[in-house]
Amino acid sequence: MGVQIVINGENPCETSSKLEKMKKRLNVYVEKMKIFPGLAWKTIWNVGREDPRRVIHSIKVGLSLTLVSLLYLLEPLFEGIGQSSIWAVMTVVVVLEFTAGATLCKGLNRGFGTLLAGLLAFFIEYIATTSGQIFKAIFIGTAVFLIGMSATYVRFFPYIKKNYDYGVVIFLLTFNLITVSSFRVDNVLKIAHERFYTIAIGCGICLLMSLLIFPNWSGEELHNSTVFKLEGLAKSIQACVNGYFTEEEPQTSNEESLEDPIYKGYKAVLDSKSTDETLAMYASWEPRHSRYCYRFPWQQYVKLGAVLRHFGYTVVALHGCLKTEIQTPRSVRALFKDPCTRVAREVSKALMELADSVKKRRQCSPEVLSDHLHQALQDLDTAIRSQPRLFLGPNTNNNTNNMLALAAAQARQKSGKELGVSSLLTTVKTDSSALLEWRSKRVSEQAKENDRKVLRPTLSKIAITSLEFSEALPFAAFASLLVEIVARLDLVIEEVEELGTLAHFKEFDPGDEVKIDVNCEKMKGDQNAKSLENHLPSHGAAE
Repeated sequence: MGVQIVINGENPCETSSKLEKMKKRLNVYVEKMKIFPGLAWKTIWNVGREDPRRVIHSIKVGLSLTLVSLLYLLEPLFEGIGQSSIWAVMTVVVVLEFTAGATLCKGLNRGFGTLLAGLLAFFIEYIATTSGQIFKAIFIGTAVFLIGMSATYVRFFPYIKKNYDYGVVIFLLTFNLITVSSFRVDNVLKIAHERFYTIAIGCGICLLMSLLIFPNWSGEELHNSTVFKLEGLAKSIQACVNGYFTEEEPQTSNEESLEDPIYKGYKAVLDSKSTDETLAMYASWEPRHSRYCYRFPWQQYVKLGAVLRHFGYTVVALHGCLKTEIQTPRSVRALFKDPCTRVAREVSKALMELADSVKKRRQCSPEVLSDHLHQALQDLDTAIRSQPRLFLGPNTNNNTNNMLALAAAQARQKSGKELGVSSLLTTVKTDSSALLEWRSKRVSEQAKENDRKVLRPTLSKIAITSLEFSEALPFAAFASLLVEIVARLDLVIEEVEELGTLAHFKEFDPGDEVKIDVNCEKMKGDQNAKSLENHLPSHGAAE
């Protein structure tokens, strides 16, 4: 045996290994610090390139904070307003949002909440000052309790929660500050005036920056996101069908699937519920800035978004057919390639026409569902009917008998286990020595069960293969989803037509139909997902 030398209770080999690990960690940290400036600059550049409005908004916030800081920095302004000028800075930080609608909502809520709280606080103070000091304290405490309880309960009303929750919070804060301060401070009216003036100045600067200097309208954001979702669904469907009938087997990992343009197309639709509702609520606060001064039905955009999400669920299922474990042979798929491709092309063409009509604010074409789509559906139905043996399987009777035999064997095995358990229980009651034998048998059975669980995925595939299902069965699911997409397309068209009617879109111009056909022909030539990614429009996420 070797002799180990121990110095100060530590082995020199262990000490050297620890030093090596520390050196490796230090080298890793050094490498990260070297590449950190480049990564930081790349992130900053990408955020601004994705949506240049973010840079403009940041500049507007910085300029607004500089303007309100002058109330505190310039001596004449500070003497007129005093310490309350800091409330203007806080107002700009809280109120100035990315879109004009969000700024209007918060600014007006803050202004009206402060005004109502001040008026009510003065009324409470007027009543309290006519009585003694003890009664004044009791009256103020009672008023704070009742107003605080009532205002908090009102916040649970759905309409108040959605539109005026921030204003109620500011009302509570201002009312308590003024009412409680009036018990110790003599000139509380001056404090309230200074705070109201500074909040008004801060809100005024925020509204000026949001409405007049490069405004970002919530309504336009919602409008553009609707167009983006329609285009994304159209491209996802076209790419799904092209990928399903491609001759090469795609090999993608989990990381690559997240960058899949098909996934990107419908992901924006599935994740849009909260964003659409928020943008619609903020858009209802915005002034009518269009040249026709029509009041846009923003809630109709929300309804259209809900229909598009239900439409997107079918696209998700269609995309899942490309990644299932059991696939129809490509030689069988080729029999139905032409009608399926034409159905997908016509659906994509209809969605692109709807997106173009919403984008240009015009009525959609009366023939958005052309006869080509109906003809493609008829051809698909004829192609499926012409191949009945593919969907019934070569040995239908044998498959049925195999399935019945398998079910009978499982039933016999289950009844045998139940009889074995009952006999064991009887033996246990009469003979204590059988208990040990039963326990040992139980342990061995558990070990076998654990091995069986490990092999279960493989055995399940073997069992499925042994049943000799029809080779075209997975394609039947794909075709049914494609027909379901056509059925749900009618609901999307109805909502877009309703939107055009309520929003007073202009009448359809037949000359625009030529441009739509050209765009669809470009999409027809995209045979793989990589080329589709270049056609995706740049879109800034709603803040």
